[in-house]
Amino acid sequence: MSEFDAATDAVQAALDAGARYADARVMHRRYESMSARNGDIEELTQDESIGLGVRALVGSSWGFHAVPDLSDAREAGRRAAAIAAASARVPGPPIDLVPVEATVASWASGCEVDPLGVPLSDKGDLLVRATETMRAHGADLAEGLYQIWDTAKWFVSSEGHRIDQRIRECGGGISATSIGDGETQRRSYPSYRGQYGTTGWELVTSLDLAAHAARIAEESRELLTAPECPSDETDLILGGEQLALQIHESVGHAIELDRILGWEAAFAGTSWLDLGQLGSLRYGSELMNVTIDPTIPGALGSFGFDDEGSPAVKRDAVRAGRWVGVLAGRDSAAVAGLRYGGSVRADGWARLPMVRMTNVGLEPGPHTLDEIIAATDDGVLMDINRSWSIDDKRLNFQFGCEVGWEVKKGRRGRMLRNPTYTGIGPVFWRSMDMLSSEIVPWGTPNCGKGQPGQVGHTGHPAAPARFRNVRVGVRA
Repeated sequence: MSEFDAATDAVQAALDAGARYADARVMHRRYESMSARNGDIEELTQDESIGLGVRALVGSSWGFHAVPDLSDAREAGRRAAAIAAASARVPGPPIDLVPVEATVASWASGCEVDPLGVPLSDKGDLLVRATETMRAHGADLAEGLYQIWDTAKWFVSSEGHRIDQRIRECGGGISATSIGDGETQRRSYPSYRGQYGTTGWELVTSLDLAAHAARIAEESRELLTAPECPSDETDLILGGEQLALQIHESVGHAIELDRILGWEAAFAGTSWLDLGQLGSLRYGSELMNVTIDPTIPGALGSFGFDDEGSPAVKRDAVRAGRWVGVLAGRDSAAVAGLRYGGSVRADGWARLPMVRMTNVGLEPGPHTLDEIIAATDDGVLMDINRSWSIDDKRLNFQFGCEVGWEVKKGRRGRMLRNPTYTGIGPVFWRSMDMLSSEIVPWGTPNCGKGQPGQVGHTGHPAAPARFRNVRVGVRA
């Protein structure tokens, strides 16, 4: 039985059992990761999984059932419809689905070098060399990691969709930790967990991990004796990697429509945003232009079609500082009176698709990092995320970074340890007055959401930016 045949059988079985709409996804995923510590390979993981998940809509209720054996496709469809029918016994508000053109299509992400085809010895040597270099340059703990996902999907719906996709993702990074007298400091490259994208091994090669190993090891030791980040209200310059995390936590999650509607309140929280203010709320300064764009080549949140068969389309979330768009699915969009979905994905065949971030990020600004520093008389530059905390409405936040630097009279000065900053989302974003054009589509492979929990892959184009009058440091 082919994957499309199994998905078709599951959908038909759900319809025969009383569903008014049904869709099915077959997913085949191969995963590989390797980690190294202090010059030795520590762990190799290789995993493979295939299965089928079915959604059925009866009345205003969804049902979902998944099976690892494609020969059980029809039973999965019947069970999904039965679960939906059981839920529909308690009447709820009517649920419609925003229209999507039925599509027959194939799509694949770009890949120059198949990451699973690169010899394990070559990948291991890369991590060993980098961690040995970090140890030689003073790191007490030197770690390296890569991860690879190769996912094939087949999607069929009762509306006529028939879509197959292949998405290859990979990335990696290194970190150096130094231990002093009552102090532990870490420096990472290119970010806390590495950099990831929907691309081949060429991404990892381009990172040139070994070339940065000595620097981050030496910086981790330097941080042990660096002065503490002062507690003050000052101008804050964020590097692109940290700004990507800021976007993820205070914009991306906040504009997820299921949160705004309260559907995620039990576990992941809600959102401070009110749909009645869509189109009018001032989210940030006029430099703030945030897009929802799953079409960016190579970015981690890119795809051809989401898990409801909606095609990848670029949309505005914030335009010139004004909130204008959300991340939505076909059902949540219909409830909210919107005309688009396109942001629904599941992390595997055994999980119900839900609203997830795609590539949510900033469009380029008119400046460079050097210009931003030169224009800052008194401030702090921070980069590379170390810790994060944000309330369940995605409003009040506190973030810590691995490293900071004083900025005095337009020059970057001494290194600072334990830099932190805090703020309130819209107040913070309204204070952004300089933004670099040096955009990088940072990848986040560990976005948690849902109950049972799912791990999503998201992208966040970001560049260095300046924010005025931000509270930094820890108050005495």
